[in-house]
Amino acid sequence: MRLLVVEDETRLAGTLQRGLQAEGFAVDVAATGPAGLEAARHGGYDAMILDVMLPGLSGYELVRRLRAEEHWLPVLMLSAKDGEYDQADGLDCGADDYLTKPFSYVVLLARLRALLRRGAPQRPTVLTVGDLSLDPAGRRVTRGDAEIALTAREFALLDYLMRRPGEVVSKTELLDHVWDASLETAPNAVEVYVGYLRRKIGRHHLETVRGAGYRLTP
Repeated sequence: MRLLVVEDETRLAGTLQRGLQAEGFAVDVAATGPAGLEAARHGGYDAMILDVMLPGLSGYELVRRLRAEEHWLPVLMLSAKDGEYDQADGLDCGADDYLTKPFSYVVLLARLRALLRRGAPQRPTVLTVGDLSLDPAGRRVTRGDAEIALTAREFALLDYLMRRPGEVVSKTELLDHVWDASLETAPNAVEVYVGYLRRKIGRHHLETVRGAGYRLTP
């Protein structure tokens, strides 16, 4: 899943990016309000972590503009302002959750996962394709009654494919949604990880459509 972090504190932004990448998310960072607004509008993200105090445009105003445009990207707002009215202002302007600084990374991650579930009610709690089941919240994959151990990247790849069962998904789309757009990624990365995944879930589940991409089937 793709996340956008809008944070002007370079050290904090880098820490969030590295931590979330380790959890299997693809993460982009914007350092100003205007840059964050532009990325949120057109980046195809699954959620945004947004600071309140930003150069150029506040987090409050950024969310207001998105909601005015009927853009419902889930937003977790971060702020050093811990007053109850500050939190109410953040939620009232359109944020979905509010976390005060300093915060626990474990709590941030838990709230982010809850936000992703709440923000996409059309997505089932547990994804199922044939005998494969994937639990995004519990980070578990099973085939029949057997649990399958996956790396963070393999999990993210299977998660994305299981949300598009029976559809042909291109390498470019997988790179955009499973890999971090800010990092150099080897052109054959998708092929390599598809190979890893096939060995674990069964080759018959993951077809190669020559010249087009990959398709997950029951």
